[in-house]
Amino acid sequence: MMNMITSADGASTLDDASGGLGGPADRAVFSVIRSLADVILVGAATVRAEHYGPPSKPGQRVAVVSRSGVLDWDSELFTSGAGIAVLPEDGPDVPASAVVRAGVGSVDLATVLQRLPGDVVLAEGGPSLNGQLAAAGLVEELCLTVAPRIVGGTAGRIVTGPPAAMPMLELAHVLEDDGFLFCRYLRPEPPA
Repeated sequence: MMNMITSADGASTLDDASGGLGGPADRAVFSVIRSLADVILVGAATVRAEHYGPPSKPGQRVAVVSRSGVLDWDSELFTSGAGIAVLPEDGPDVPASAVVRAGVGSVDLATVLQRLPGDVVLAEGGPSLNGQLAAAGLVEELCLTVAPRIVGGTAGRIVTGPPAAMPMLELAHVLEDDGFLFCRYLRPEPPA
């Protein structure tokens, strides 16, 4: 499952963070979606930009994808034991108490998803991680909030990288609150 927000003109951030795009209803939906996950999967740059800490749901973990292993190991996310470092097998040694390694040179996300604890993994970005998941066909569900703002500028999109290997998504739900659209897309089931 992937959960992201975008402006009406496609920007994924406002002042280099996604949080500025949301409103009260978006934060409420975000909390509900996040509460469904056993593990939150997120890229290292997003952890830094959004100042990730330990999740509020007891037992929930945050898996941080990094090729370099350059993370703030003294941050509360890691000192609390909630953080899981996700690195390639040939990545550097890191002081994290929980590490998942898969792939050589870069992280093999399909293998990582099999090795993470729990049943529900929620991807929260950034755009490169989302792009890798989409290119590998690993996105089964996309929860997308469209904020009623035009941001302009050079803000990125919710997915960047190689072309996605995904079929057309099916719109399962659309809700509206205070001008925000909450869309839930599902990957179609393969024909029997």
